[in-house]
Amino acid sequence: MNERFDVTAHLIAGQRAEFRYDPFQSSAHASELSSDPVQLALTRSTQAVLGVQAADGHWRYDLEADVTIPSEYLFLHYFLGDVDAAREQRIAKYLRRRQHENGSWPLYEDGPGDLSATVKAYFALKLAGDLPDAPHMLQTRNWVRANGGAEHVNVFTRVTLAMFGQMPWRTVPAMPVEMMYLPKWWFFNLTKVSYWSRCVIVPLLIIFAKKPVVTLRPAQGIHELFIAPPETLQHLDKFKPGKLLANGFLLVDRLLKALDPLMPKFFREGALLRAEHWMRDHTQGKGGIGAIYPAMANAAVALKLVGARDDDPDLCRTLQAIEDLVLDEDDETYCQPCVSPIWDTCLALSALTESGAPPSHPAVRQAVDWLFDQQIFVPGDWCDQAKGLVPGGWAFQYENDKYPDVDDTGMVLMALLRAGAQDNPHKLKRLNQGVNWLLGLQNKDGSWGAFDIGNNYEYLNNIPFADHGALVDPGTADLTARCIELLAMLGHDRTFPPIARALEFLEREQEECGAWYGRWGVNYIYGTWSVLSALGVLGEDAAKPFVRKAVEWLHSVQKEDGGWGESCNSYDDPMLKGHGESTASQTAWALIGLLAVGEVDSPSVRRGIEYLTRTQNAGGEWDEQLYTGTGFPRVFYLRYHGYSKYFPLWALASYSRLRRGLPTRQHEIIARGPIDIGALPVMSSSR
Repeated sequence: MNERFDVTAHLIAGQRAEFRYDPFQSSAHASELSSDPVQLALTRSTQAVLGVQAADGHWRYDLEADVTIPSEYLFLHYFLGDVDAAREQRIAKYLRRRQHENGSWPLYEDGPGDLSATVKAYFALKLAGDLPDAPHMLQTRNWVRANGGAEHVNVFTRVTLAMFGQMPWRTVPAMPVEMMYLPKWWFFNLTKVSYWSRCVIVPLLIIFAKKPVVTLRPAQGIHELFIAPPETLQHLDKFKPGKLLANGFLLVDRLLKALDPLMPKFFREGALLRAEHWMRDHTQGKGGIGAIYPAMANAAVALKLVGARDDDPDLCRTLQAIEDLVLDEDDETYCQPCVSPIWDTCLALSALTESGAPPSHPAVRQAVDWLFDQQIFVPGDWCDQAKGLVPGGWAFQYENDKYPDVDDTGMVLMALLRAGAQDNPHKLKRLNQGVNWLLGLQNKDGSWGAFDIGNNYEYLNNIPFADHGALVDPGTADLTARCIELLAMLGHDRTFPPIARALEFLEREQEECGAWYGRWGVNYIYGTWSVLSALGVLGEDAAKPFVRKAVEWLHSVQKEDGGWGESCNSYDDPMLKGHGESTASQTAWALIGLLAVGEVDSPSVRRGIEYLTRTQNAGGEWDEQLYTGTGFPRVFYLRYHGYSKYFPLWALASYSRLRRGLPTRQHEIIARGPIDIGALPVMSSSR
């Protein structure tokens, strides 16, 4: 999966000769290139992206989260009793490098210390042998105690600490396994929560029912991080004045805990069997349950608790899927939260085709074939709310067949259109199935969520278990814009009913300042780029007040250095929207958005392009340590290592075209007329 193309071999084989911006085409062009920093940066970036394409045509860049994931990887292997001592020390070195000077660990680079992440990292280092009186450990202990102590960690951290005997199980919110019996019409059941919550919760129900405790040596514990003796802790979730719904759910939690010992054995055993069956059914793919680390780790623990042998096929697949996430370097190791090959591939392909790579280019042909090979034609959990809808979407990971998503499907389809897939009669049906699936996932309010229809039961974020505030999957501006952009590429205009409903949603969601909230990328720059790109492809009048408002907002938050940047902190404090250190990826988003609505000659765009050409490194890429990806706002952030590679290429390519009076690749496609991919017989219960 990680095999790379050699850049020099590409050049010798002439595989770049078909690029319009190939500096090796002629000496005259080379001379022109040397005097044009934009063209030079564009060609270098193109070479860098092509140089890491895998032999089968796809791209996969590393994906990094915070220190909780590698810490939890160690906890899992302590539970399993098979710790690799050498890898443990490499993880410990990674954790120490990520530590703040004050002893804490953040959720993202340069972010403030986070109590739960800090407690997990400290605990992992204790297990790895770091002594509590070492200076870096003393700093952590002082920071944790100054911030309320380990008794104030979040729910998932409480579960970990309870499993290792560091605090009582009674401190964890009630999640009885009997909820597997709850009917779909009940106010809470698995169909009402998001895909990621579903995959994490079901194995956790088994863990909560079994309440395992791993015995550690006293020296490995973290008693010193608590203010009160942990064995005395009882109710950590408190009633809050004025929070009627949250307090009501807290009362239910207390009642469920009181009734737990009275639950009939046969009833619990039946519920455990249901949970195990659901979990095993969702671990059949090689990507693991949900293809995300927390769900896989929970599933591995749960399978052991229900008696799975070491050679159990479901357990073996789960453990292998986890190992596939681990990145071993010479002196450090960390575990990724998941992998992003389909996302990386469609974005890299879009950037390359925008830069001039024709459909006949070998790299383009291989990427197109690989993406079509990943299309999903089996039913998944989304079917529950979309009866009769034919499959045809794409997932995020190498394998996650039960959970294709709107974002990947939309971006993949646009990349395939850019690459000319619509000109192949044999691929039209496949495009039809993808677009039809996407249309079938539109919410009644005109928006799109990520994985399901109507997954917007926001009241569930008030249950004690949901202190992360991300239990559901409502429609968002960025995903909705993505779908408009795709439908516009196909030739539909604002009178097409799905587009009309989506535009109404976007106008309702626009912030007073003119920006849009970014759910899946940081943050308002990401959301505003997404919407402006859609409006540009749709041909929306750029003079309309709501469009100008968004454009002026982007102009207003440009930095002195010419770039754009926004900290993850803007999720905690909206006053910080658009503020932060400049990054290549966020600069590229702002530029692509502005270019989409005709701002090619604006001073802001010129300065932004100068920022990208000035900050490009010798390898044709951009150095970016800051996190610009969002897992769950305020809780979980991502550093996509590919974002600073293909997004700047995309921005430079779009600018290069437009400044010479040429249309972008999207507008070239639109100019050819509507794309007939066949009838779109949307069948969904949301209609």
